[in-house]
Amino acid sequence: MVSKVSEGDGRRAEAIVEAAGRLFFAPGLAPVSMDALARELGMSKKTIYRHFPDKRGLLAAVLDRRFAAVEATLTAAAERAQGQPFDVRVQRFLVAAGTELGRLGAAQLATGRGGDPVVRRYVEQRVDAVIYRRIDELFRYGHRQGLLPAPPELLYEITRGALERLFTSRLPQELEWTAADLLRATVDTVLYGATRPAGTGAGGERHGAAIPAARDDDTEVRP
Repeated sequence: MVSKVSEGDGRRAEAIVEAAGRLFFAPGLAPVSMDALARELGMSKKTIYRHFPDKRGLLAAVLDRRFAAVEATLTAAAERAQGQPFDVRVQRFLVAAGTELGRLGAAQLATGRGGDPVVRRYVEQRVDAVIYRRIDELFRYGHRQGLLPAPPELLYEITRGALERLFTSRLPQELEWTAADLLRATVDTVLYGATRPAGTGAGGERHGAAIPAARDDDTEVRP
């Protein structure tokens, strides 16, 4: 429980945002009430409203802080992978991105935690800007360098769909895999395909994606 802060408005506002973040990102889908936040902080709702005029403004402050942390984590992951082979860079970045989506509570946020469509749209925009835009840029860079034969737009859609679906899937429980294992398997499949020999992957034998060659419509296609 956060103790009552009395060392200035800035410190008090920080304490409010910190406590609201813990409640907002806690497991479960129940809306976060200002009453619950006031109890967590040991202060009155009137005091909270002096710093944040409404709940939406408070949630925006919470999300700004959380997405700033996500962005810093992804930037650090990309910097650590500099100088590594491109497939290793992609794998590490996607695993980091997927991990951060999980920490954000993507499944909860997708349903609009708290029932506010404005907050939901805000979250979607920030996820696009902080996570998915970077993934798109990474694939486009690899394609320009001749490292990815498949269209980057296709890889982006596959990867985004896979990441989003994993957070609402029962596969982790059914396969008895950790979330990290499932993310790595997803990334590995996107990078190398589902039919490569076992034991190859990042840093090992590489297999280019099978891209269909252009053909005339009159060309006979045999099985």
